[in-house]
Amino acid sequence: MAERLARRGLMLGAGAALSLGALGGCASRPAGMAANAAPKGPILSLPPLLADTDRITRITICTRPFRAQGPRLERERIGEKEVIHHYGHGGSGWSLSWGSGAAAVELVMATGQRDVAVIGCGAIGLTTATLLQRAGAKVTILAKELPPNVRSSYATGVWSPDSRIAMAEYATPAFKAAWAAQCRHSFAAFQDLLGLPGNPVEWYDEYIVRELNPPAEPPDTRPDFAHLAREMVPELRGRRTEYAPGQHPFGNRTVRGHSNMMFNINAYSHLLLSEFLANGGSLQVREFHSPAEFASVPQKVLVNCTGYGARALMRDETLIPVRGQLARAIPEPGVTYGLNFNQVSFVPRRDGFVFQVTGADEYYGYGIEGTEPDRAEAEKALSTIAGLFKGA
Repeated sequence: MAERLARRGLMLGAGAALSLGALGGCASRPAGMAANAAPKGPILSLPPLLADTDRITRITICTRPFRAQGPRLERERIGEKEVIHHYGHGGSGWSLSWGSGAAAVELVMATGQRDVAVIGCGAIGLTTATLLQRAGAKVTILAKELPPNVRSSYATGVWSPDSRIAMAEYATPAFKAAWAAQCRHSFAAFQDLLGLPGNPVEWYDEYIVRELNPPAEPPDTRPDFAHLAREMVPELRGRRTEYAPGQHPFGNRTVRGHSNMMFNINAYSHLLLSEFLANGGSLQVREFHSPAEFASVPQKVLVNCTGYGARALMRDETLIPVRGQLARAIPEPGVTYGLNFNQVSFVPRRDGFVFQVTGADEYYGYGIEGTEPDRAEAEKALSTIAGLFKGA
């Protein structure tokens, strides 16, 4: 208890921010700075984070549905059914859901049918079903599992619209233009969800902490993932603030701060599901094993939003699993900022703090389908972040 209180520092009140002096053990003076010299520029003051491993409440695995070519968004005739495929968003499912969903709705409306079945009840399925209702369609969701027991409920829950969206070689000008339109559409939709009960969407400040002289990375000859945000939607990236040693509580390191959106997925899924049901939507728990089973669905138009499940359902070998593990932990009062340090991220979600080993690049977890929790990896994630507040 004494150690925890010491790490917490002297608080002036509930949720009050600490000065740099309260984190003196974490800070260091830049070389050549006099003892009484004050650092120039903005000063970052943050309440410290415990990140004790005994605060872990759950470890979950998300299988991101990545396609090198990008998401599959196309119309296909299967037997007597018109099927709109809408899956394969990598790590961008929640982020692009409104814009990508709007594009899927256009394909549905082009069929002339207004009685539609949506297969899947994750981020893409729920959002697409909601948009179809808003467009005047009667919608039934058919899904093997419902929230919170769907894969996308285990996502990191941050605005990351170009995370594993495609390989760079497939990011043609047309692809980029379509992605940018969907990105802007989604961004605008999220602004309308701010301030709602349960805070399904909210802004937070994230700080990327780096060592002053990181070791050189060996050359990487693997294909590069597409990174589109800087090029295509610079106006959505927001302002970055740089902090030098002495301007922040993280020792002899550099810090870059920026604002980002996060999704409190439990509240967000509940919001979407509630709207869907309130608007007359129907839910049926059902599992499909092959496209031939679509014939038994009464609707003539189906939207396939099965995510990684489409690999088995559609025999789509272009879908590649990318494993991502979250360590969920008890929220701490006053901690509303995020951190990224030494290949670990921390997101202060209200439905449970999220700690995640992200790896050196987007190949981390690539091709791994297993969903067995790794306790050692979870504890490493928390310990790495906790180290920032121990002067490590």
